[in-house]
Amino acid sequence: MKRLAVIGLVFAALLSVPAHAAVRIKDIVSLQDVRDNQLVGYGLVVGLQGTGDTLRNSTFTEQALQSMLDRMGVNVRSMALRTRNVAAVLVTANLPPFIQPGARMDVTVSSLGDATSLYGGTLILTSLTGVDGQTYAIAQGQVSVAGFAVQGQAETITQNVATAGHIANGALVERDVPLTLRDVGALTLNLKNPDFNTAVRMAEVINRYAIRRYGRRVAQERDLTAVSLAKPPNVGATRFMADIGELTIEPDAPARVVIDARSGTIVIGQDVQISTVAVTHGNLNVRIAETPQVSQPAPFSNGRTVVVPRTDIDTFEQGGHIGVVHGASLRELIGGLNRIGLKPMGIIAILQAIKAAGALQADLVIQ
Repeated sequence: MKRLAVIGLVFAALLSVPAHAAVRIKDIVSLQDVRDNQLVGYGLVVGLQGTGDTLRNSTFTEQALQSMLDRMGVNVRSMALRTRNVAAVLVTANLPPFIQPGARMDVTVSSLGDATSLYGGTLILTSLTGVDGQTYAIAQGQVSVAGFAVQGQAETITQNVATAGHIANGALVERDVPLTLRDVGALTLNLKNPDFNTAVRMAEVINRYAIRRYGRRVAQERDLTAVSLAKPPNVGATRFMADIGELTIEPDAPARVVIDARSGTIVIGQDVQISTVAVTHGNLNVRIAETPQVSQPAPFSNGRTVVVPRTDIDTFEQGGHIGVVHGASLRELIGGLNRIGLKPMGIIAILQAIKAAGALQADLVIQ
């Protein structure tokens, strides 16, 4: 009951928010041609407490370990290694745009072999390369693992994923990305959630500000995804983008209902509307009980003892009353569904049926 009360308070808080809240332009757009670059590297995590790769099964781990020791002047080529304290991993990272050498960034470490946990391990110096084969960063440090795996002779307990970890500020940038704001050329703002109304509103807000500040219009909506900017000649690109990014607009979005049938999660957009419909929903429950009985033969007979199956099946249906759901707003829609007394799976079925009937005036997205 407490959980339902908390959910009700959350819905009430959401419904009390205005239909369209003003947001900053820089929070809903990205600058065209300015993006992250993905890096990847192969490395070894050492210091594990017997939870690393089995070298006999993971030959690539053994080869990498031998190569690393060779570079350190230790010859183990003729030896059969049996350590379980090493694990081969892939190291991935996102290189932010305009980052300079000497800066640090986070990396993700993921096991490649049959290691059971990376908890307590340390990543040895690993080169991170881009798609062009150039080394842009090097990574090293203590691996932070959110999960754990404990195994005994008769039971195993696992929480989250113990074979993947994170190193905060674990990579040191060695090479800068060959891109500056001057190289971008024409400035184009790409909407993260494309919409015609949002693009037009953003262009109008930018032009009103530019006329007051620079005495000219600088923005032109190109389509539902982008707005083109013409930078004034007497201002730098960095300052110009900083000024534009702080302007606020009210973004628009299409009416949409998103359903995750696996978890029973339902997200309903603010502008979703439903034509007046009558809805009835009943839960059909089927109970099957198996009560097998043993049949004994008569004394001194040639019969056999057998198990005779006995199955009892009961069905009952609850609910089934009819409710009228109509709404021009999210508040009325939620109120109507709550009055029927449905659970999440029942609401999912009702929304799908309403959409099939043509009464749901919104996009229905099922994940």
